[in-house]
Amino acid sequence: MARPAPTVPRFHPPPPAANRRKPIPPSAPAAPASTRRRTLTWLLRWGFIASVWLTLAAAVTVLWFARDLPRPESALDAVRRPSLTLQDRSGHVIATFGDLVGEPLHLRAFSPWLPAAIVAVEDRRFWHHPGIDPIGLLRAAWVNLTAERVVQGGSTLTQQVAKTLFLSNARTTKRKVQELLLTLWLERHFSKQEILEIYLNRVYLGSGAWGMDAAARIYFGVSARRLTLPQAAVLAGLPRAPSRFNPRVNPAAALARGKQVLAAMAASGAITEQQARTAAERIEFPPSPGAPGWFADWVAGQSQALLAPDADAELRTTLDSHDQRVAETRLAALLADAGATDNVGQGAVVVLDAANGAVRAMVGGRNFRDSPFNRAVLARRQPGSTFKPFVWLTALRAGLTADDKVLDAPLRIGPWTPVNFEHRYLGEITLQEALAQSINTAAVRLLLRCGGPKAVAATAAQLGISDPLPKNASLALGTGEVGLLELTAAYAPFFNGGNRVVPFGLERTPHQPERVIDPAQAAMMARMLAAVVTRGTGRAAAIPNQLVAGKTGTTQDFRDAWFIGSTKGRLIGIWLGNDDNAPMRGVMGGDLPARLFRDIATKLD
Repeated sequence: MARPAPTVPRFHPPPPAANRRKPIPPSAPAAPASTRRRTLTWLLRWGFIASVWLTLAAAVTVLWFARDLPRPESALDAVRRPSLTLQDRSGHVIATFGDLVGEPLHLRAFSPWLPAAIVAVEDRRFWHHPGIDPIGLLRAAWVNLTAERVVQGGSTLTQQVAKTLFLSNARTTKRKVQELLLTLWLERHFSKQEILEIYLNRVYLGSGAWGMDAAARIYFGVSARRLTLPQAAVLAGLPRAPSRFNPRVNPAAALARGKQVLAAMAASGAITEQQARTAAERIEFPPSPGAPGWFADWVAGQSQALLAPDADAELRTTLDSHDQRVAETRLAALLADAGATDNVGQGAVVVLDAANGAVRAMVGGRNFRDSPFNRAVLARRQPGSTFKPFVWLTALRAGLTADDKVLDAPLRIGPWTPVNFEHRYLGEITLQEALAQSINTAAVRLLLRCGGPKAVAATAAQLGISDPLPKNASLALGTGEVGLLELTAAYAPFFNGGNRVVPFGLERTPHQPERVIDPAQAAMMARMLAAVVTRGTGRAAAIPNQLVAGKTGTTQDFRDAWFIGSTKGRLIGIWLGNDDNAPMRGVMGGDLPARLFRDIATKLD
């Protein structure tokens, strides 16, 4: 039987590309439900594990930053340095040392302008944010970005309280994290009113003042209860930069900052635009008590024996703020004018009560901030002819009188030949005339005639000169070295009836005057020193219709120029010179120092 022929498949050509159908891939098989459950379980499990680890890491981070966090509940009992407050003789504060804290006040006790000013300029959204203000941070960032410098901060008042109470000003991540933690703690434990109250009582405002009440008393002489709107604006502007905006240090900057605060108050609706304009015109500061830095430092050193350990103290001093301002301004004016022309770089002035030695003014140099070295107390310079009254007093004690004669003629002592300034000689003249004309040869002859250098040094020591003095005849011409305050006080017995005084600056520590000169001899010395001014070398110190007495002094090569004088119960001592002992241009005691004495004396009343 024949085989059937094989079947040959028939060929069909593929259709044109345009008509060809795309192959349809087979659909993926649906994942089983068990697989989906396993994936979801895996995600939940690892998400939970990750969240646990993240939470643990966050907790460890917080614990690390909080490991040395101070106890917040002890903030209001923070330890501070005991303060010393010095007042002038009228009771006005002139200086503070340590941390000065005013009366703690409740929020309602402050002048209402003060909280409003602080909120307006420091944290306008204070009453609405939870302690951290994201809106304020963004606004500050934008302002600083557009200004291309830092002109606005984003810290809230609560953050500032946290930093003030607990932390330092260090710009570190750790400090910022701790600040945030403490900020949240404060917001949880205190009301907004209490936080603002803590801020007002604890913020630092310059000049050693902690809290608004202390600052109000220092800068305006009033309690924070009675601050006016202009005063509140000035104080509210201080926290940003207490040194730069300090009214005592930079009144112009304080004024400008106060106006900024008033503008912020008007912008926030706390006051009207008209109130802001009126208050800006009324910003003024009480007269500065001068620059008693030298005096304050000197008195602070004297006060240590009077202070109880760890206790605040407030002491009344002998300083007269009016006299201090006069002495300060007149010396500065002289140094800037005639002093600049004559190469006078420095000067010092003291004003004393001749009756008891109370220091009414003390200027230790040109500018305390530039040079706090006290030239009135610490510097030792040759007094020149201002030392001669001790020689003349020794002569009176030896039995001479003002009308007795002394020879003015050339003199030689071994290799030394003292000469008069003008190289002329008057022959026999009275002691009074010799002192009035400051005759050098007469001074040396009197020293040799009345016991020599030892006797004159003893007289000077009796009147208060404690520095060691030369043991040769040059002592008569003031070749020793003395301090201005000590030398001025040593003149007191000539004008108070013969009583030695010890200069003092605290009202509670006066020294009992001690009789060291016979009253008749004191009167004779006062008469001779008055002749110095009426017809001698001190004529430039004369004041019409006013009794003035004193003595000029000039050292070799014009290195020192002095005038020590008395009028109306006051002693005024003046020294001019240079710290490096450079010569001045012909300045003598009877010139600029005598003129400065007259200038100060006429303005003290």
